[in-house]
Amino acid sequence: MSARTERRERERARRHQLIITAARELAETEGWEAVTTRRLAERVEYSQPVLYSHFDGKDAIMRAVAVEGFDELAAYLRRSRLASPESPQSLRAVCRAYLAFAAEHPALYQAMFVLPTDVKFAHAETPPPLRAAFAEFVDCFPSDEQRRELFAEVTWSALHGMVVLADSGRIPPDAQEERLDFLVTRIAGTPPTAP
Repeated sequence: MSARTERRERERARRHQLIITAARELAETEGWEAVTTRRLAERVEYSQPVLYSHFDGKDAIMRAVAVEGFDELAAYLRRSRLASPESPQSLRAVCRAYLAFAAEHPALYQAMFVLPTDVKFAHAETPPPLRAAFAEFVDCFPSDEQRRELFAEVTWSALHGMVVLADSGRIPPDAQEERLDFLVTRIAGTPPTAP
C-alpha cells in the first residue's frame, strides 16, 4: 500500500470516527431525534454525500455508536470485575458499573439497548464488543457453574429493567442500591454485603 493510500485510509477512518463522535455528542445533549444526517453534516463540516459515503443513514450511524458503546461498556465492566476479583464481589462491582455506565451515558445506552437497531444479540453475527461485555457478566460466576451464561443473562436482564424503569420514572431511582443488593444476594445467590 502506498503512502498516499495509507494517508487516505487514515483520513477516512478519522472522518468515520468524527461522525460517530458527533452523533453521540448531539444525542447526549439533544436526544436521538435531533440526530439527522443534515445536522451531523453541519457539525462535522462535511457534505451530506461525504456522510453517506461512510454510513447509509441514521440507522447505520446509530449502529456504529452502539457497537462503540459496547466496546466501552466491556472495558468499563472488565476494570470493575478485575478490581474485585472474588466471585460475589466481582458480580456486585460489575452490576454497579453497568448501572453507572447507563446513568452516565443515557443516549448511548438508548442506542445500545432501547432504540431499534440491527445489532444482533445472542447470534452468530453478534459483534465482538457485545460478546465481550456479556463475557464480563459470565466471568463473575464460577467457571464450574454449568448455568453461568443463564445467570449472566438473567442478571443483565434485571439490570436493564432497572435502568429503563428508573429512567422512565416507573420505579423510584433512589432505591437502586437496594434493588442491586436484592439482585446480587437473591437471584445471583451471593452473600449480602455488611450494612
